[in-house]
Amino acid sequence: MKVSEAIMKCLIEENVEVIFGYPGATVIAIYEALRESGIKHILTRHEQAAGHSASGYARASGKVGVCMSTSGPGATNLITAIATAYMDSIPLVAITGQVRTDQIGKDVFQEADITGATASFTKHNYLVKEAKDIPRIFKEAFYIARTGRPGPVLIDIPSNIQNEEIDFSYPEDVDIRGYKPTVNGHKGQIKKALELISKSRRPLICVGGGVISGKAKEELEELVRKSGIPVVHTLMGKDGINADNPCYIGLIGTHGFSHTNKAVSKADVIVLLGTRIADRATIGPNFAKGAEIIHIDIDPAEIGKNLGPSIPVVGDLKNILREINKGMHSMDTKEWIEEIISWKKESGGADMAGEADPKSILRKLSEISEKDAILTADVGQNQLWCARNYSITGNRRFLTSGGLGTMGYSIPAAFGAKTAEPGRQVIAVMGDGSFQMSMFELGTIAANKAKITLILFNNYGLGLVREIQKNLFGEGHSSGVEFGMSPDFIKIAEAYGLKGKRITRNDEFEAAYMEAQEAEGAFLIECVTDTGESTF
Repeated sequence: MKVSEAIMKCLIEENVEVIFGYPGATVIAIYEALRESGIKHILTRHEQAAGHSASGYARASGKVGVCMSTSGPGATNLITAIATAYMDSIPLVAITGQVRTDQIGKDVFQEADITGATASFTKHNYLVKEAKDIPRIFKEAFYIARTGRPGPVLIDIPSNIQNEEIDFSYPEDVDIRGYKPTVNGHKGQIKKALELISKSRRPLICVGGGVISGKAKEELEELVRKSGIPVVHTLMGKDGINADNPCYIGLIGTHGFSHTNKAVSKADVIVLLGTRIADRATIGPNFAKGAEIIHIDIDPAEIGKNLGPSIPVVGDLKNILREINKGMHSMDTKEWIEEIISWKKESGGADMAGEADPKSILRKLSEISEKDAILTADVGQNQLWCARNYSITGNRRFLTSGGLGTMGYSIPAAFGAKTAEPGRQVIAVMGDGSFQMSMFELGTIAANKAKITLILFNNYGLGLVREIQKNLFGEGHSSGVEFGMSPDFIKIAEAYGLKGKRITRNDEFEAAYMEAQEAEGAFLIECVTDTGESTF
């Protein structure tokens, strides 16, 4: 069969149901095979959105997301989405077309070295040189993407190879020299970790994004229930622990809460679960200075990179937590938790008054949104307002770009999540800056009749940059952050056949939200926000 048909066979073998893509000349043969494959193709309005949608799909479904583009600018437009997935450990397979093999390196029309460009932020990438290698490459690509620490893999396929004939046989097994992810944690290290925890008086668990990507939320809940250890989380770990858990403390780091960061500074043992503990998760060089560290992660490269561990444990988090739970006993943490809660009371928590205050609106959203809602937050003040004020309860999910901090993420990611979970409520939150980076995806949402609630906080500029400038240089020192003019966002939604409502007061939000739920399709709620509103 033709290689283009073999590619579809490979995808079917990997149980791929949806591809997010944007066609072009160098993937014409693949698209012809796709037409008759039974796999659903969703045409996005931009290649970057195809990557972000595949990311949202992967995170909501737990499967590998798939996106596809043509060569040259189509492939380079995928780069930001691929790097976003890499930083946040999202399993993707990105398929790109490439110019003919005899033209590579000659700077022909729409040629770009996409494998070279993405080498530093893919788990692996392939430039297909032999047609017969296609089944092996696809088998390996999906295996690499979903195993170990998940991440993106790119397959670059020259257009002439797509039309060659091969004898198709899909491999049953994968054997990649040098790639053997550790699955089971070292029993001796697990024993040491249990001994250290049992001796601690002020233990703390820090949850990262690996709890969700490692499908270990139930095991974490069992650990907390058995031990009574208080739990903090990073931005990416927000949906790894529910806010109504009696041991829940909250977000740490530069945009976390004072009582959570104080808890980190006073803890004597901290158990890091599936987190890189990167710069935004810490509050300077004295972070956790007085604590002994137990770091559990499937990626050995992350252990000790940012925070030196006393006890490293490498392996699959789900398996390791199961082993820890076997030896875990109840600990007397009542006074320790009460002490942390007392700091929370001391820290106050008063908000700036605003006619449409994002903090109040997100707290109201926590009360009235569904218990299995998927919320996607963009990057900027809106992300931090969500992280600090929207509560994860029930089976809710929180999807955002944590590592790369990619503006324009929330709308296409929300669409991908809705494609994966059509029966669940999906809410996308963004600022006016990030909205304008992907508002064209309203066309994809409308064309596919995806019911998504879009919440736009409009403060007429790049709010987080403006806030940082004010904090560093004082009032009146903003530079390059005011748009000067902005479009009528409600009319833009209406131009795509969607409905919307603009509100200027907190007490208008619930009615607008209910109107959005009753609407037939997606609905935009624009919240006009004070330009001086801060994240804290």
